[in-house]
Amino acid sequence: MLVQHLRSRDQFQRVLDGPRAATTEHFALHCHVGALPGAPNGPGTDLRIGAMVPKRWARRAVTRNLIRRQIYAVVHELHERLMPACYVVRLRAGFDREIFVSASSRALSRQVREELQRLLSKAAAAGSGPAAVREPAP
Repeated sequence: MLVQHLRSRDQFQRVLDGPRAATTEHFALHCHVGALPGAPNGPGTDLRIGAMVPKRWARRAVTRNLIRRQIYAVVHELHERLMPACYVVRLRAGFDREIFVSASSRALSRQVREELQRLLSKAAAAGSGPAAVREPAP
């Protein structure tokens, strides 16, 4: 299965209009099954991924880029477990700057990767359907 990136604002908006497939403390995964505007292939042929890392939750560009790279890397690792659809991973809360002092530390990278693996594993286990899967509160 081919993994492609979402490109246009319309594509992101179409995916975000749908329900959340899974959530964790810092991330939400939105899923859309079906054709998207400007997408050359029809539904069910490939997996499309988009990453949203707003400045509101990650002030430094180096942190936003680290998170974005981790999103794409984890999706490429786990893409065979996900059903062909369009996904947007959205950062929905910031990481504590007192714990992660450096903007791109190995500790932050490891924490982001572990949480993204949990997020995508939950979505794969749930079949990425419309029912929201939430991580239990600590």
